[in-house]
Amino acid sequence: MTIGDGGGASGARTGYAWYVVAVLMIAYVVSFVDRLILGLLVTPLKADLGITDTQVGLLAGIGFALFYTVMGVPLARLADTSNRKWLIVAGIALWSAMTFASAFATSFTGLLIARIGVGVGEATLTPAATSMIADYFPRDRVARALGVYSTGVYLGSGLAMLAGGLVVKAVTGTGPVAIAGLGSFNAWQLAFLLAALPGALVIVLMLTVREPARREHVATVATTDKPSLRELLGFIAQHRSLLAAHCVGYGALGTIVTAWLVWAPEMLHRSHGVPVATTATLYGALLVSFGTLGPFLGGAWAQRAVARGHADGELRVSLVALALVTPFAIAAPLVPDLALAGVVLAPVALLLAVPQGLAPAVLQLIAPNRLRGQVLSAFMLVAVLSAYLVGPTAVPILAERVFGSPQALDRGMALLCAVLLPIGAVALTLARRPYRELMIAGGRGR
Repeated sequence: MTIGDGGGASGARTGYAWYVVAVLMIAYVVSFVDRLILGLLVTPLKADLGITDTQVGLLAGIGFALFYTVMGVPLARLADTSNRKWLIVAGIALWSAMTFASAFATSFTGLLIARIGVGVGEATLTPAATSMIADYFPRDRVARALGVYSTGVYLGSGLAMLAGGLVVKAVTGTGPVAIAGLGSFNAWQLAFLLAALPGALVIVLMLTVREPARREHVATVATTDKPSLRELLGFIAQHRSLLAAHCVGYGALGTIVTAWLVWAPEMLHRSHGVPVATTATLYGALLVSFGTLGPFLGGAWAQRAVARGHADGELRVSLVALALVTPFAIAAPLVPDLALAGVVLAPVALLLAVPQGLAPAVLQLIAPNRLRGQVLSAFMLVAVLSAYLVGPTAVPILAERVFGSPQALDRGMALLCAVLLPIGAVALTLARRPYRELMIAGGRGR
């Protein structure tokens, strides 16, 4: 039996299917290290490049996300029509090279160009990876497999903060470091150089992955023609109420996740007067432990809900997680003690992570194989772009414009959570009925 051509999790090759998930998860981890290292370098970047908090937010937000999402559309078409493995390999090479180039930036514009390159490279990964995973597993196991893949968000984010915190601590108070053949580098430049190195290892791992045969999870008309834009737009129009609610709901959640990932170390530093290296280590440890557990829990929880007959298991679990996390997410920035903040942040890290693999799982389950990458990239174009536009910039803007001080990042974060998390819950509630009907029509649950 060919890998990915039906019958269980690729028939007798279940172990290899999970190996592929592990490799893709490692790639996702490395992508987030490259993506989030910027958030630990706010103070030295502002000092050396003469930029502001808002410009840092733009670098972490629109500088990365605009091209990450816009380029995701044509790259997702390649994922639906060409070899996904080699597309991912090319993307890893590009984002690693542009992370390396970030160390040589001498201005806001130069660093912005480098971050755009990182975004273009990383845009290859998730549409191709989630499409591959959906071909390796049967329908009832896709959510769990994508949950494992999605742990890369939190494992990568946590490792970025832990490693970045160590780098910042190690070089604090020291002068530039000379590297033979490359020149002299300040602390923030060294962090970018180190973040670029793991990409080479991931490329080697990707060479061991085989491209799976494509298969369907929903009834569709078989065809060998390449999917057209009209077909994609027709699918979106047919399921517009579900897709719109999905984008708003998971997009609101993604905005909160992005805001925390970008600003948590600096926010805790300003609120509690401890070094960024300390706050990065604290938040990084929470992400590696509780955050990494979240997508595992979400995938297993959703699979159990489906096994009990709930056709909308992915959305049910996401809604429960949103309801539980809201009071903790609002309170965590405002508690007066760093140790207590760490306690309150533990459920935030866990519960924000629970829906991480469920958002793409819903799309992979409802979309025809030939449109999976493009449907996911359309979601990313709307939801991820808004998350990166709003999340990294809203926190400093709210701090300065609403609360009158750049020190008020904590109140800005709390206000953002108080507004967006209820909006997300309402949207996902509206998505449940059309999703349930579609899954029941496909033979799942009630």
